[in-house]
Amino acid sequence: MDIAEELLKGNRLALSRAITAIENEYDEATEIMKKLYPRTGHAFVLGVTGPPGAGKSTLTDKLAREYRNQGKTVGIIAVDPTSPFTGGAILGDRIRMNGLTLDEGVFIRSMGTRGSLGGLSHKTADAVKAMDAFGKDVIFVETVGVGQSEVDIVKAADTTMVVLIPGMGDDIQAIKAGILEIGDVFCVNKADHDGADKLVREINMMLDLDVHEPAPMDAAQKALSDQFHHMAVGPQANEDAKLGYWRPPIDKVIANQNIGVKELIASIEKHHAYISANGELLARRTKRTKDEMLDILSSNIGKYITGKIVDTGRLDAYVEKIKAHETDPYTVVGDIMQEMLR
Repeated sequence: MDIAEELLKGNRLALSRAITAIENEYDEATEIMKKLYPRTGHAFVLGVTGPPGAGKSTLTDKLAREYRNQGKTVGIIAVDPTSPFTGGAILGDRIRMNGLTLDEGVFIRSMGTRGSLGGLSHKTADAVKAMDAFGKDVIFVETVGVGQSEVDIVKAADTTMVVLIPGMGDDIQAIKAGILEIGDVFCVNKADHDGADKLVREINMMLDLDVHEPAPMDAAQKALSDQFHHMAVGPQANEDAKLGYWRPPIDKVIANQNIGVKELIASIEKHHAYISANGELLARRTKRTKDEMLDILSSNIGKYITGKIVDTGRLDAYVEKIKAHETDPYTVVGDIMQEMLR
C-alpha cells in the first residue's frame, strides 16, 4: 500500500498507518510527509489544554459533536505522554468520546512517547498535517497539562483554548505564566460548581495585568478588530480593541450537560475570524513553518553527528576522558563540531 496515496483518497487505515509511522519515526515517515505537505494548510486547528481533571475530553467531545452538526469533519489528537496507548487518561478519553468513534466524519488518535516528551511537538504537528491532508475541517489537539512541553505541543494550533475548573486554589497562580502565553480563549468548565465566578474574576485580573504589545494594523484591519471585540466579549475588550488587542473571552460551560458549548464555539470562531482578518493567522503559521524547518534541521544534524561518533567507537573514549576529568563535555562537543564543519 502506498500510504500517502491511499490517505489522499480518503482511506482511514492509511491515515492511521501514516500517524503510526510519524510517531515511531519509521524511515517511510519522511517520504509520506513529503507527499502530503502540498495538500495541507486548509484545516482549522484548535489546541485544548488545561490541568488534569478539567474535563477537556468531555468538552472536546461536545465541541466535536457541535462541529459535526454544522457539517464539518473532525480530527482529534489526544496527547498523553504518561500513558500512551493503554490505561490512564487516554483510555478515559476513548471512553468519553466513545460515541464519536462510530462517526465516519470523525477520526480520533492517541499519541504518546512512553515517558519522554522529546520530539513530541514535532510529531504532533506532522500528525495534524496528515489529518489536514486527509481532508478534516477541524482538528483538535488535546494535551493533559499546562507545562512547557504541552505549551510547545499546542503551538501546532491556530487557536488555543485553556480549560480551567473551580476549586483549583493556588494552582491557577502556578500555571499563570503558561496560560497567559498561549490562551486565546478561556473556558471555565464545571461552571455549576462553587467558585466559578471567582475563577472568572481571577482570570480577568491576570489578563488585566498582562502587558500587551499592540500589533500593527491598517484601517480596515482596525475596523474588523473593533467589530470582532464588540461581538465577542464586551466593553473591556472594546477598550483593548482600540489599540489592536485581542482580549481572550472567558466562557462558562457545563460540558457534561452541553450547557454553554454553542457560545464557546462562537468565541472560538470569532478568534479564528479575528486572526484571519488581521494577518495574525498567517504570521502564526509562518512562524510555525520556520520553527519546524529549524527543528527538522537540528534533529537531522544531531542524528548524523551522533551516528558518526557512535559508529567509530569514539563515544566511549570521550566518556572515559570526561570521567577522568582529562577534559569536559563542552570542549569535546566543540572539538567534534569543528571536526564536522571542516
